[in-house]
Amino acid sequence: MPYSYQRPAFRSLSEATAEDMAEIFDHYHGLRRGIADHALMLLKLLAGERLGFPVDRLEHSLQTATLAEQAGADEETVVCALLHDIGDNIAPDNHGAFAAEILRPWVSAENYWVVRNHNDFVGRHYFETIGRDPDMREKHRGHAAFEKACLFCDTWDAVAFDPKFETPPLEYFEPMVQRVFSGEPWVRADKAVGGH
Repeated sequence: MPYSYQRPAFRSLSEATAEDMAEIFDHYHGLRRGIADHALMLLKLLAGERLGFPVDRLEHSLQTATLAEQAGADEETVVCALLHDIGDNIAPDNHGAFAAEILRPWVSAENYWVVRNHNDFVGRHYFETIGRDPDMREKHRGHAAFEKACLFCDTWDAVAFDPKFETPPLEYFEPMVQRVFSGEPWVRADKAVGGH
């Protein structure tokens, strides 16, 4: 039997009934189950996009995640390393914030902060060549996640452009992404991380 949908009668949210909103939130809960697939779709869009780099953006992401895993990072951090640049095609000027907001309901406040601010940290390795301050990360010094952001950017992100580096295929990481995006959102990232 086909799904029948009756359009609600309200024209403004203030006219919506509790029943209307219950149905709307049922749909939102359904959308949540597909967030991991949508994040992976954004990641796949980076394939072939080199933007002048030695490897395409997908390979960079795979290398960053592989380096994190090889260093013993927990699964959530590996997934953050994999997805940290998924906003490159959609929000090139604020791709860190874009990726971080997608991850925010599902990851720790520390990992959210690292992804959101990673460009300020990785800039240590190239900002001087484009006339920007290579010490931009210093404005974050004192934040509880500062050292983790340094580790993330200096040992995984900044060095993940090696055409000879062998990574597992994306399929290897997909179960990790599914696990991170499972469960109830808005549990971990709302816990504050110390600092500013």
